[in-house]
Amino acid sequence: MSSTTLEKGGEPVKEPRTLIAYFSRKGSNYLDGGVVDLPVGNTEVAAKMIQALAGGDLFHIDTVKAYPADYTQATEAAQRELSQNARPALAGQVDSLDGYDLVCLGYPNWWGTMPMAVWTFLEAHDFKGKTILPFCTHEGSGLGQSERDIRKLCPGARVLRGLAIRGGSVRKSEKAIAAWLQESHVPA
Repeated sequence: MSSTTLEKGGEPVKEPRTLIAYFSRKGSNYLDGGVVDLPVGNTEVAAKMIQALAGGDLFHIDTVKAYPADYTQATEAAQRELSQNARPALAGQVDSLDGYDLVCLGYPNWWGTMPMAVWTFLEAHDFKGKTILPFCTHEGSGLGQSERDIRKLCPGARVLRGLAIRGGSVRKSEKAIAAWLQESHVPA
């Protein structure tokens, strides 16, 4: 989406600007019952589909310290972060959310919620008055408690119903994503 001015009923209306912020991990990942090497993480695939369908600016939530390349070690690191309520340092930030009305927030489901890097991102910004549209990739655990966690971390934001996409199906999920965007009243 761009921030162009549209005419509706003879009155100019500013089209909402969209930010698609996502955390994704490429490399050794669990997929369809086994560990495989992904050149692009599943959540990034979904984020780029959302951008292709609805427009918007992409922002990859990335940590300063990379997670281990080995899948098992990466999940153990993620579990430690969650149990310690850690806030990993991010490699970059969005300067300001002022120009955005809608934030599509993507992440894999790690241990029943979002990776702690997404918590770091959410706590770094004021989402009051923003609409957050969560989407996650998973291998059977859906959104977990992530929607509840987003509501807790972003008081004053409107958090819409999220979309859970099975990682093994993400490359074939364009129709499901388009339907979800339409149900959420995001022009696609």
